[in-house]
Amino acid sequence: MKVVHSRIYSPAIGRHMWVNSYGHYGMPLLAFPSAGGGANDWERGGMIEALAPFLEHGKLKLYCTEGFDRDTLLDDEANGNWRIAMVRAYEDYVFNNLVPAIRFDCRNDDIRIAVSGISSGGYHAAKVALKRPDIFHWCIGLSGKYDLGRLMNGFYSEDVYFNDPMAFVSNYHGDHLNWVRHHAHLTLVVGQGAHEGNCLPETHRLCDLLANKGISHERDIWGHDAAHHWHWWRRQMIHHLGRRLL
Repeated sequence: MKVVHSRIYSPAIGRHMWVNSYGHYGMPLLAFPSAGGGANDWERGGMIEALAPFLEHGKLKLYCTEGFDRDTLLDDEANGNWRIAMVRAYEDYVFNNLVPAIRFDCRNDDIRIAVSGISSGGYHAAKVALKRPDIFHWCIGLSGKYDLGRLMNGFYSEDVYFNDPMAFVSNYHGDHLNWVRHHAHLTLVVGQGAHEGNCLPETHRLCDLLANKGISHERDIWGHDAAHHWHWWRRQMIHHLGRRLL
């Protein structure tokens, strides 16, 4: 399997960000790590090995980016304005640095990209897919934490609103809503087992919101044995990629 470790400079963040790519061809999929994870997060969780059949047979090309949650969403002691400014900086990196790099690597300036994320990475995946479904045509969130207001521990501002899918999607209407309906599809997966905590009710809340707005989505609730763990996330990714790629 072809594996490339690279760094992409983000002017907004002010440093290089690690990105690992796996595979040589296929549908590009951007993967956000679990809370506090780096570009090696999915590999350490066994996901690369689990997805090897898709990667080795040219069905999928996976791009695993470094996370930034340790310095933003997970830093409860930091100033709220600074934290949300860094959330915006990370989004800037994704749209203005990472997406162009993926498209350059795919040799296609217009190729649409699937996106996925685990835990707080699910928040990032759903947010970018709902903001720019013309870029991210399919989102698969695994045990996602989608309520930015809760992650910000009650701090609220206009910037929090515009980065909280639970908030900004509520006000989608008219031509913009029709545009999102035309382009977006989200698959939100969560278990009912150990340590799923807020992930289960937040998955239901976001799916209810998407249903209310008529945005294409799938709500996939696994059983009471399905825990907040890589063992289950691997099984869930194989299931949904198998349905889409085979």
